[in-house]
Amino acid sequence: MVRPGVTGHLPRARLAAFASVGLPVGGALLPIQIFVPQFYAAEFGISLSGIGLLFLAMRLIDAAADPVAGALSDRTRTRFGRRRPWIAIGGLLFAVATWLLFFPPRSAGLSYLCAVLLMFSASFTMIQTPLSAWGAELSGRYHSRTRIVTYQLSAYALGLLLIQVLPTLIDQVRPDDGQLKMAAIGGFILVTLLPGLALTLTSFSEAPLPASVAPPQPFLATARLILADGLLLRILGSDVAVRTGQGMRAALIIFFAVSYMGLPRWAFGLYLLQFVFGLAAAPIWLRIGYRIGKHRAAIAGELVQVAINLGLLSVFPGDLGLLIGLTVAQGLSQGSGNLMLRAIVGDLADRHRLQTGVNRTGLFHSVFSLSEKAGTALSLGIALPLVAWFGFVARGSNPPAVLEHLKLVFALGPALAHMVSAALLYRFPLDQAAHASIEAQLAGRDLAFPIHPA
Repeated sequence: MVRPGVTGHLPRARLAAFASVGLPVGGALLPIQIFVPQFYAAEFGISLSGIGLLFLAMRLIDAAADPVAGALSDRTRTRFGRRRPWIAIGGLLFAVATWLLFFPPRSAGLSYLCAVLLMFSASFTMIQTPLSAWGAELSGRYHSRTRIVTYQLSAYALGLLLIQVLPTLIDQVRPDDGQLKMAAIGGFILVTLLPGLALTLTSFSEAPLPASVAPPQPFLATARLILADGLLLRILGSDVAVRTGQGMRAALIIFFAVSYMGLPRWAFGLYLLQFVFGLAAAPIWLRIGYRIGKHRAAIAGELVQVAINLGLLSVFPGDLGLLIGLTVAQGLSQGSGNLMLRAIVGDLADRHRLQTGVNRTGLFHSVFSLSEKAGTALSLGIALPLVAWFGFVARGSNPPAVLEHLKLVFALGPALAHMVSAALLYRFPLDQAAHASIEAQLAGRDLAFPIHPA
């Protein structure tokens, strides 16, 4: 295995291997948001309000565990490193949860869905939180971190793309066969999980253990530490807004395509198209971030998404061309916030280490993971009960007035969320020049106080 230096070159092949577990893990996120609620509502008769509130409660409970996972991985001491044991165990649990979620028994109900989602989310946390912290530790350079995150998000995007191919093909011949689509999705995750997990775990050895690892802290002390960092709170708030906007769109797109547009064969195809262009746009946003800085690139992308979602108000049944155009534009712009905000968290952890002398990289990334889950929880907890309150039903027909309300929620909800995200990033002070100063001061401190080997 390669042991990266703080400033050393990170080979492309190694970065691709490091990010490979994101293919199945990231790919699972989309069906959780857009297909699992629709499937369990249609096949098992669970109400949309019940599913939405369940997702809200489960994701918020799970999110509260993220700082615990981050802090524990910071303090883990094994011959295999701090992060890798968590990722390995989490990967095995993720496989079990995938089987239970995508191959449910006929007796499955709300309590079954609740238990399986809790296992699924907990195993995801055990993978994602240590993996994010490990990625931030591969390099301390401002732009190198953007490059690492680009590889990780590209793996997620590729997983999201590939996982939609089979359901999209199934939609062309058997659009009403939800069980077949669930089996195709679950099979893809299981087939790709173990190889991806092995590649990630063997891609790099972990960096030497910092001398200043945070001592154990009670929950309230950790909460006060996070709440005292104003810049971190702005990034977390921005990410919650990004995830809420994207999640509302994901939660409603099948209902919008099938019930409002009357295009059941495009239900998965629209998201497949969006992610094809999202995958292609990742290198573009990387270059934009190099040119204008991370937070400015994020603002630009968020404002573009506001305009795109408002454009959905002009889409009516039969306007397939306009809908496809807006979907392509959504794909080209959607990666800006996800990519840049992830990269900024590592910079904030460096700033915190300079101010306090303590390395809390794992904790910072766990809190960022909390914001991702909070955004997803809010999106499902708002979108599904809201359209149900307007009278929308997953099975059966809906009157025109109800369908118009569905379109309003589908368009205006994400637009408002992305507007909030952009506003929180306005005049963000930690840019490339500020981080260069932090990096230089940390380098001087590390020379004076060398880190201990792992």
